[in-house]
Amino acid sequence: MKRFTFLLACLVSLSPLFSQTPSTPTDTSWMNVYRATYPRINDLVHTKLQVKFDYDKSYLYGNAWITLKPHFYPTDSLTLDAKGMDLHKVELVNGSTNSPLKYDYDGMLLRIHLNKTYKASDKYTVYIDYTSKPNEVKVKGSAAINDAKGLYFINPKGEDKDKPTQIWTQGETEANSVWFPTIDKPNQRCTEEIYMTVPDKYVTLSNGLLTSQKKNGDGTRTDYWKMDLPHAPYLFFMGVGDYTIIKDSYKGKEVSYYVEKEYASEARKIFGLTPEMMGFYARITGVEYPWAKYSQITGRDYVSGAMENTTATLHTDALQQDARELVDGNKYEEYVAHELFHQWFGDLVTTESWSNLTVNESFANYSEVLWNQYKYGKDAGDEKNYEDMEGYLRSKSEAKDLVRFHYADKEDMFDAVSYNKGGRILHMLRNYLGDSAFFKGLNLYLTTNKFKSAEAHQLRLAMEEVSGRDLNWFFNQWYFGSGHPVLTIDYQYDDNAKKVKVTIRQVQQSNTTFTLPIAIDVYNGAHKVRHDVWMTDREQTFTFDYQSHPDLVNVDGDKILLCEKKDNKTLDNYVHQYKYAGNYLDRREAIEACAAQQDDPKALALLKEALKDKFYGIRNVALDQLDMKKAGVKQAVEATVADMAKNEPRSTVRAKAITVLGTYNKPEYKPLFATALNDSSYSVAGAALEAISIVDAPTFVSEVSKLRNKPAKGKLGEIMNQVMMETGTEEDFNTISKNFDRLPLSDAKIEAMQPFSQYLAKINDTEKFKKGINMIVSLRDAIPAQYQAQFTPFVNNMILKGIVTKKKAELKGDREAEIQKQIDYVNAVIEGKKGF
Repeated sequence: MKRFTFLLACLVSLSPLFSQTPSTPTDTSWMNVYRATYPRINDLVHTKLQVKFDYDKSYLYGNAWITLKPHFYPTDSLTLDAKGMDLHKVELVNGSTNSPLKYDYDGMLLRIHLNKTYKASDKYTVYIDYTSKPNEVKVKGSAAINDAKGLYFINPKGEDKDKPTQIWTQGETEANSVWFPTIDKPNQRCTEEIYMTVPDKYVTLSNGLLTSQKKNGDGTRTDYWKMDLPHAPYLFFMGVGDYTIIKDSYKGKEVSYYVEKEYASEARKIFGLTPEMMGFYARITGVEYPWAKYSQITGRDYVSGAMENTTATLHTDALQQDARELVDGNKYEEYVAHELFHQWFGDLVTTESWSNLTVNESFANYSEVLWNQYKYGKDAGDEKNYEDMEGYLRSKSEAKDLVRFHYADKEDMFDAVSYNKGGRILHMLRNYLGDSAFFKGLNLYLTTNKFKSAEAHQLRLAMEEVSGRDLNWFFNQWYFGSGHPVLTIDYQYDDNAKKVKVTIRQVQQSNTTFTLPIAIDVYNGAHKVRHDVWMTDREQTFTFDYQSHPDLVNVDGDKILLCEKKDNKTLDNYVHQYKYAGNYLDRREAIEACAAQQDDPKALALLKEALKDKFYGIRNVALDQLDMKKAGVKQAVEATVADMAKNEPRSTVRAKAITVLGTYNKPEYKPLFATALNDSSYSVAGAALEAISIVDAPTFVSEVSKLRNKPAKGKLGEIMNQVMMETGTEEDFNTISKNFDRLPLSDAKIEAMQPFSQYLAKINDTEKFKKGINMIVSLRDAIPAQYQAQFTPFVNNMILKGIVTKKKAELKGDREAEIQKQIDYVNAVIEGKKGF
């Protein structure tokens, strides 16, 4: 599962707007509840399903044949998860005949009384005829998955002409049991076959291979999908819709991309690196791609970022980007990388319990670093590693263990600890063991546990077996403990004794003292001497000899520690670090140190140098750090920024340079901005339009008028939407509301909510007004559960009540009754009485 990590960061940054203090659960009884691995009384062996869909009712009519056997102890009963179903038959299959079975059903669990006591060597098959009603099931989502009803009918009656009709499923954590009865636990596995009857105009996707298709006499078609290798029930998948299928391959296996028809020409630009990724992951793990095929499909109104269903990954439709968006690069490439790695870590070897989610999600998170490092270089991998570390640190999750046996709800495991922190822990483990041992350990873990469930201990044992090192200290600290070190680092040089003392203090609030293997590099010019030390106390001083006064002592020379730190280096130290230490984070730290001292000529000179750094990500950071309120800074960097605005090869960096150049408010740059407005990059064109608004307001108005009815996405789309919401009339409602509604769940949509609400306050037509209010409420309710306590009051009290306040100011004249209806509607929506 790929989380909305950008959304997490957005919500953290906006949290002061939501409430002054985070909400605290009133019920803490869960803290005393141990979340044991689900007991295996019966084991799934095989699941056969026949399903057809009722688009008018959003129902699924299903027949299930479930083959099982007792795990070890004899049993005369079977408990299945079957959420919110109508059950028509529950029978035991006896060859060619069935016999009814007695059962108890509470709407969630189906407890079946078997006809006899079965032993571990006995297999039996249960047949169930049922109706699934997903829209009538009330279940809770998580930070990664904002809804959990398992089966989703998207625009089933075709009433929204701007949205395709689709069906897709979302199983994780335990939601697939909404659409088929099963033992919906991650430590179960079985083979699978599904017969899907759909309108003949649609294509289907499921796990495994499409074995046959049969046209029926009523305009439908039955597709038969078969999965011969066992996998967990939450990884079962169905997708149905009007897609174009783009075929690719990897070592003779089908690789395919399901996209809406207008994106068919761009599908390879979006997903086309998949075969190369498959080869890369196979090489580093030593395990070939294990499944029969690999497909990826997009889904409208998807409740998460992406999901690693075995052989059939589902992505948010935000991955569908047009050619102009892709000029800036495929910003969702990390989704493709993340979900593909799950086919090894999560699907081939699956967490045995949600407490051990790290063996799924931490690996998938770290795969994004591995892929970026391989494909785009070490700086790109290090940048991704840093961004995800910052995401964890901002989440304020230091009280949570990585492997957690106490939690309020299993959905709470999908957080910045299981993802971001776990990925950084793997990065430290790789550095400690070395690449050869680390990847050979992954190979042993995968081959030992393939087609099984596993926990963190199995990972430890594999790494110990390969490396010959005891790793209990590492796993106890990082996997079964919480928090991270907060370090202060001080330096004392004694040129007479020719010694430097490096004092490192752990100042985190917790009582935990972290054991840290640390590389400390001592530099004289470009010459480096490395010292490997162990920190085992809250405060330690390490002393190193030198022949001449060092230019730099660099603690954590590889920049791999998951920590916060105050590193008391001098400006000269940081300048040397930028020039000679060389890692992405070495350079970034130096830039940030110089940014705090921009009146110093040395600091300013380094910032100018960083604008020409070899890596575009560092150039971006340098542009961000410039203090354009300082006249000296503006003068010093103007020529460089102007050159970047014209010639920078990376479009996103060029866009930022244009934004910075716009702050000069100089007419001489108008031709540059005018040229950039026609750039193929939305980012560059958007930055240019923004700059024109500063230097030439009449031209800005003219250009906005020209662009008003043209498609615009990315930065250009954001600016155009902002302008239209500020200046739009009633006649623009369909365009403005459509643009807002089509924004994916993201920081951009949250930021657009305020101007959209201000536009709605001007709408007179009550039906249009209600439609717009419903869009805001839809966004409010789509936010992951763990942020609802902050986000919902923000939307209700600041956005919706703000609309009410403006409408009340209009309560007069012949429209008074109509305006009161609008006010009543908003108030009812706030109270949860109506809306959709």
